[in-house]
Formats: sequence, structure tokens, C-alpha cells
Amino acid sequence: MIRVTCAIIRNEDQEVLVVQRGEKTDHPYKWEFPGGKTVHGETDEECIIREIREELSIGIVICSRMEEVVHDYGKKHIVLIPFICDTLDELPVLIEHNAFRWLKPTLLRDVDLLEADVIVAARYLEITGIDESSCTNNKSPVFDPVPDKAFLDMIGSTMRTREIEFIASSAAEDPGLISRLFEYSLSDEGKIGFHASWVLTKVADKAPALFYDKFPRMVDSLDKLQNESVLRSFLRIITLLDKEKLGGHHQGILTDHCFSFLRSGACSVAVKAYSMEIIYSLALIYPELIHELSETINMLQEETSAGVVARGRIILKQLAVLNKRS
Repeated sequence: MIRVTCAIIRNEDQEVLVVQRGEKTDHPYKWEFPGGKTVHGETDEECIIREIREELSIGIVICSRMEEVVHDYGKKHIVLIPFICDTLDELPVLIEHNAFRWLKPTLLRDVDLLEADVIVAARYLEITGIDESSCTNNKSPVFDPVPDKAFLDMIGSTMRTREIEFIASSAAEDPGLISRLFEYSLSDEGKIGFHASWVLTKVADKAPALFYDKFPRMVDSLDKLQNESVLRSFLRIITLLDKEKLGGHHQGILTDHCFSFLRSGACSVAVKAYSMEIIYSLALIYPELIHELSETINMLQEETSAGVVARGRIILKQLAVLNKRS
């Protein structure tokens, strides 16, 4: 019996990630939820985080564990341990697979999944209540002011997109709620920090001006964040803000942090992409940054990450135009 973990990874739109197996693998060209075999001495949770990092170069937050699936493929007999996970990374780097797709959950029925993964997909649709009827249900959840403990429990739970959107709409009209979400983003509890910062990005999409009073503190926290999901959220919010409204001292701190993220071999594609965008916006204020940013991006072009390379090329073109003007 081979013990294998897999991840149902959801993005901000609650789409689910599936990957296609290569030609020379067992079950070539079949689609599956990413994951892999456990190794001696590691827990199932440690395994799935390691496998996703190694196979796709993205970070995940485990939200819940599903019932195990036992399946006999003939040549091998497996027990598959599925996890429901969240991520803010949209561009996985394919190391072992042919392709990836982000799918609406109901479209999982139309994909040529491995047999055990078919069972996992069906159970996911069942336990999350996602079916064809739910797609037409536009009723918003009732939101009332709640005590901190209840609110914290709600933020820490697995939420659907419309619930997140509704909380974000409420927060956009309540500065106090934004402050609570900001504090929860700094929590040592990974799931709470991830969900709270995720909601904040939705608020920022609607009303970025509400974040200027937190701008300096957000910048100060960047190098201290242990949760990369929160770091991605904060950087995304910062890309939406006018950097001229940030004091010169914090502009310098922000520049240093973003260059550090770009040069780090440990940072994700999303962190580097947001960092490029932020430094470019600062270069509009301080043209002396153009040369250093161009050199750094050129250095990154040798990386294997297609997402970083593609974003870097766009920024380089913008920098070339900016350099001519200056």
C-alpha cells in the first residue's frame, strides 16, 4: 500500500488547480490534483507542503483534510490523502507535469482525472456544497457586528468567495473592521493570517484609499512576516497605492525590501512580480532606481520561473521608455 497525498488548491476566485501527467509517467496525459508520496519520518501535512513546493514552486495554506481514498490501480495499490488548500500564487512552475489549469469546481467533472482523483473531486463538490444549483444562488450571507472571538473563528474557517466578498464590502464601509483584519493578518496562526490578508486585498480592490493610514506600518512589517501568503497580500495591496503619499523614509525602506525579495532565491513568483511593480512605481518618482532595477531584472532572466521572466520583460520595456524620458 503506497501512501500518497494530494492537494485541492484554490485560488482567489475559488478555482481549483489540476495538473496533467507527462508522457513517460504511469497514466500518461491524465489529469490529477498535485501531490506525491510520503517519505519516512514526515507527516502527511509536511508531505503535501513539500511536494507542492518541489513540483510547482508555490506556497499553500492547508485549510482542511478530507477522507482518505483507497484505490487499486492494478500495478499499485494506494491510499490517497486529500487536503483542501488555499494559495495566492497563480503561476505554478511545472517541473514534472505537462500543463496546468485553473477550473471552476463544477468543471472537474469534465476533466479526464485519474480514477482516485475522480472520487476526491466528487467528495470535494459534496462537502463544500458546490453544485450546479449553487452557481445560481446569489443570496448574500448575513453579516452582523460580532465579538472578536466569533469574528476570529469566522476568518479562520474555510470561506467561499461570496462570503469573502461580502465581508470585504462590509469592511470597506467600516474602518474598525479593516483594523481588525489588519491585526489578524499579523497573526502567528497561518490560516487566520492568510484569510484575513486575503479579505484585505478584496477591500483594497474596492477602496485602496482606506489603506493609506496603514501604509507605513505595512511597509515596516514586510521583512518580519513569517507567512508568505500575507506577504503576497500586503505587496499586492501596496501595488494599488500611490507611493508619493508614503514618506521618504518609508519609500527607502520599501525599495530595500522589494530589491531584497527580488534577489532572494526563496521568494515566490508572486512576491517577485509584485516587487518589480512596486520598484517600477518608485522609479517614476526616483529615476535613479531605473538602472539598478534593470540590472536586477536582467539577472533574473536566467531563472527558470516563466512567471518572473515574463513579468520582467514587460517591466524592462517600461523602464527603457522611462529612461529615454529622463
